[in-house]
Order: sequence, then structure tokens, then C-alpha cells
Amino acid sequence: MEGISLSQVAMDMNLRHLNPEVDIEGVRVTHWDVNRPALQMAGFFEHFDADRMQFIGNVEMAYLRTLTRERKNEVFRMLFSRNVPCLVYCRDHLPDEEVIGLADEYEVPLFASHCFTSDVYARVLRYLQEKLGPTQTIHGVLMDVAGVGILITGESGIGKSEAALELIKRGHRLVADDAVELHRVNDAEIVGRAPAVTKHFIELRGIGIIDVKALFGAESVKDEQKVDMVIVLEDWNKDKTYDRLGSQEEYVKYLGNKILSCRIPIRPGRNVAIIVEAAAVNFRQKEMGYDAKEELYKRVQNNMLKGIES
Repeated sequence: MEGISLSQVAMDMNLRHLNPEVDIEGVRVTHWDVNRPALQMAGFFEHFDADRMQFIGNVEMAYLRTLTRERKNEVFRMLFSRNVPCLVYCRDHLPDEEVIGLADEYEVPLFASHCFTSDVYARVLRYLQEKLGPTQTIHGVLMDVAGVGILITGESGIGKSEAALELIKRGHRLVADDAVELHRVNDAEIVGRAPAVTKHFIELRGIGIIDVKALFGAESVKDEQKVDMVIVLEDWNKDKTYDRLGSQEEYVKYLGNKILSCRIPIRPGRNVAIIVEAAAVNFRQKEMGYDAKEELYKRVQNNMLKGIES
């Protein structure tokens, strides 16, 4: 069965099991999204996603207090009969004995968390998105360069690993070499990490395998990184026209998400690591609202106006 064990989720998210009589070892969470059953508390179960983890917070508890004992039990019977994977009480709220009895009857695990509903909801959501979201493994190198996730791709032997090694020596961090596991977190974010077998290792032709963490220290590696930009290395083609102003933005799609991409032609004498570093810093500047291309255009326009006025 696909998914992740509910016991693993509970352990990783520090959720307290309230009805240990219900076995959670065989329960699997198969959906990456979560739900707060506010409408279901009111008895509306149309379009209800029963395969999601369910969370109860202040709003739901306040509404439940307005219900009669019979109506409240009826609501929980309708909820539990749909085989939800579990019900999580947040902000130190706890179910009463009758609800626990119903949960035991329908074999629905109950959990509690002392955290605010929004906090535990967001943490579990991101956790499940990373564990259960769409994945893809590609050939390349993923680096954290000045806080920007740079995915370096290109043909085998083009120099991706060598560029990564130079970047590490310049103080940046390796995430993955050769094989990069991409995980779609949401519509705007893809996170990359290394397979467990090759984590922290780089392959250098002529030298072999090196352990980056052992050679350069713990600060030279990182477990995962959001992919902000893709840099494609390719052999220099003198007959090809390359963008010199950065006016033609290109994008590449991974797992349905568009990521900014640029191509860097490689020929002897070009320091790829410094170019990648400059691309990362330039990306950060654009994110902060500064575009060097636009600034150059303004200066040229101002100079032309001065020439006309004089």
C-alpha cells in the first residue's frame, strides 16, 4: 500500500496518541493534503475528503459545545464511519469519553497536540507534501549558492561536479551530485535532495568519489534546498547567438512547475563556478526588486535625453 505510516507521522510531528487501544501501525496516510472538518461538524458531508488527516481547533470545539449530546455523537458517528485516517485535537483540546468510545468503536486513531491549530496544520501539511507529493529524479547537481537553490544540468562530462567543487571551496553548500531527487511541495515550490546512498558525495572524473562533508566540514553540505533556478551547461557553439542582455527569460518545467532557466556556454578559460555564483546573486537582486538590465536601459535613455537637450 502506498503512503506513509500513521505511526511515523505521529512520531515525526510529536502527536500524542489518545486511544492506544486503536492500532496505528497498519494505518497509512495516502493523501498529502489535510482538512479541518468545520462543515462536517455541521453535518455537511458532500465533497468530503475522507482520506485526509482531520484537525480540530478552537472553532470546531466552540461549535461542538453548542450541540446537544445526541447531535454531537451523531456528527462524530458520521465522521468516523467514513474511515478517516485519524483525528487530531490541537491547542491542548481533548475529546470527551463518549467521542473516545466512538473512535474506538470505528477504530479511528485520536491524537492531541499542544500547538496552535495553524502551526501543527501547516507543519503536517508541509511534511506530507514532501513525503507524498510528486517526485522526479534527474541527472544534475543541486547547490545552495548564497541562499539560492541552483540546479546545474547538462550532458555528462560537461563539468557540473567540477563547478560544484569550486563553489564549495568558495563557501557554498552541496545538496546533491549526479542524481537529484525533486519533490513538488506546492504549485510554486520544488525541493531537491540527494538519494540516501550518494548523500554528501561527489564524483570527479580522474579522482573518483570524495566525501564533501568529511573534507570541507558540515557547513559545506545541506540536506535539501528549494530549487529557484536551473542552469544548463552546454558546449560553446560559435554559430549560435547567445543572449547577452538577459532579456529573454527561459523556463523549464519539472513536475508541472515552471522554474527560471538560463544556458551557460562552456569553453576553455571560463570559470563556471564564478558565473553560477554571479547568476545566483543576480537572481537575489531581481527578487529584491533590482534589475541590472532595467538600470542599464534607464542610464542609456537618460544619456540620450541629455544629448538631445544639449
